[in-house]
Amino acid sequence: MTTTKANCEEQGIQQAASNIRIYNTLSRTKEPLQPVVSGKIGIYLCGPTVYDKAHIGHMVGPVIFDTIKRYLAYSGYDVTWVVNITDVDDKLIHKANERSISMGEVAEENIEDYLKNLRGMGVDQIDHMPRATESMNDIIEMTASLIEQGFAYAVEGDVFFDVGQDKEYGKLTNRKQDDIQGEGGQAAAKKRSAADFALWKSAKSGEPSWDSPWGQGRPGWHIECSAMSRGLLGETFDIHGGGLDLVFPHHENEIAQSECCHSKPMARIWMHNGLLRAQSQAGKIGGRGDRDAAAGSEKMSRSKGAGGLADLIEQQGGEKIRFFLLRTHYRSTVLFSSEAIAEAATGLETFYRFFKRFERITGGSFYEVPAADARCGEIPGETGEAFNAVIELRHQFLNSMDDDFNTGGAIGDLFELVRLLNKQIEDQQLEDPAMRSETALIQLSQGVSVLRELSRTLGLFIASETNAGGGEGDVLLGEVLQLVIRLRAEARAAKKFQIADKIRDGLAEWEIVLEDRADATEWELSGDPEEAFAGLMALLIDLRNTARSEKDFATADHIRDSLAATHVTLEDRADGTGWSVGVE
Repeated sequence: MTTTKANCEEQGIQQAASNIRIYNTLSRTKEPLQPVVSGKIGIYLCGPTVYDKAHIGHMVGPVIFDTIKRYLAYSGYDVTWVVNITDVDDKLIHKANERSISMGEVAEENIEDYLKNLRGMGVDQIDHMPRATESMNDIIEMTASLIEQGFAYAVEGDVFFDVGQDKEYGKLTNRKQDDIQGEGGQAAAKKRSAADFALWKSAKSGEPSWDSPWGQGRPGWHIECSAMSRGLLGETFDIHGGGLDLVFPHHENEIAQSECCHSKPMARIWMHNGLLRAQSQAGKIGGRGDRDAAAGSEKMSRSKGAGGLADLIEQQGGEKIRFFLLRTHYRSTVLFSSEAIAEAATGLETFYRFFKRFERITGGSFYEVPAADARCGEIPGETGEAFNAVIELRHQFLNSMDDDFNTGGAIGDLFELVRLLNKQIEDQQLEDPAMRSETALIQLSQGVSVLRELSRTLGLFIASETNAGGGEGDVLLGEVLQLVIRLRAEARAAKKFQIADKIRDGLAEWEIVLEDRADATEWELSGDPEEAFAGLMALLIDLRNTARSEKDFATADHIRDSLAATHVTLEDRADGTGWSVGVE
């Protein structure tokens, strides 16, 4: 049976419910995922305050939770994911005044940049992106409810949450109310306690404002998320996410507002991702550490990741950056540097080389291999040691992801799967058209199907990063080149260095570079494929003629038969040897 969501959704939910465990910041333990509504998951992730262009730090949460949604959907859940936009804030007002444009214009410009960068990073699973400015009625209604219940109070157009009325305040961060200093500024004198925080701010001259029962004003930051999450996910939902820097005061205050208003938990699980830091800095990227570098640390610049994200994506590729972020467990700090990105690129090349190899052997693209989109059911495949090893690695991958979405471990499992498939190619001599069997090709494709199934849950290898290759000519070139590579290896093993050097020089002439690796010899073409193919054929004919002149008929016949297996026919004529390409 093909494993699709349509025919095994219920089974998938049952499997996942007993397996997935998530670290809850509130309880400080890993807890089993137990949805508020069976089969459904609601996720709220705190989004950006759009006063400036996005930097790479803004992508950490979206990439992580995009992956989490993909995996939960793969596990059979119906997932709704909300990411808010804070488009009214002191920073936006300051930026608008600085540039002599409206706050709305600043917001729209930076929202467009943020969305473009999300697309570049392959983040496409978000269901709703509510804006604070479009949620004023809900914000005002919730604020009024808190006043009515005695949890908030109004003073001269400002409204504050009364922390002293919430007996559980501080439970997320294990803080005592007496230790909390709270916000300063002109509003501090109006507060009953230093720990109280603003729900509504009275309007200042020249600033954007909205009508409310307390006069013209605008919302405080914390109430925005409480109102927007309730409006789209309900009073209690499954997962609330954000960076570690939001635990206090933002998430602590969200819990206070929402739970006092509704007398029920706001979210069952609180997930917090580690922050992205420049390798030589103390502060997070885009945070205070960027603006005021600690003594002895290198100041961050746009070229090092704090801003200029669109340029970084264009230079490096979104998949490389996504891969870089997912190599680390989401709760760990991610150290950003050009060396770290280069290391991620090296890791990705392992997969890209395998995809090219698979295409050379089968003539089909990895990106078009059919793959399961649900975790339940049996994976169809040939029985035997090789396929059993593939299935075991699949189980390891699922165990990694079930254990608090350990993407670093899961990526390690994908590396092991590629190593296994490369070994399968070597053991069964699938690079040699004369040696490969239909059964071996089917087994390889089944293993590749599992690789594609699992990598898609991480949002990796969804589509080719380049438009190069993929045609019949590319496949034929690869097959003929593999014959040349084998002949070179045989010549070197037999100490026929003159022949090996002749092959090396011939490849260099046609701009083909070989790279000898432990598991195989890889190649890269920088010249014209048609000219390279013609050059390879001339080289092979020359090698065959040399073998015949030396009465090495076994090598001559091997070249002829191997070419015939790729549907290239040699024709010995009076004026020399010609060749033609046929079809099956």
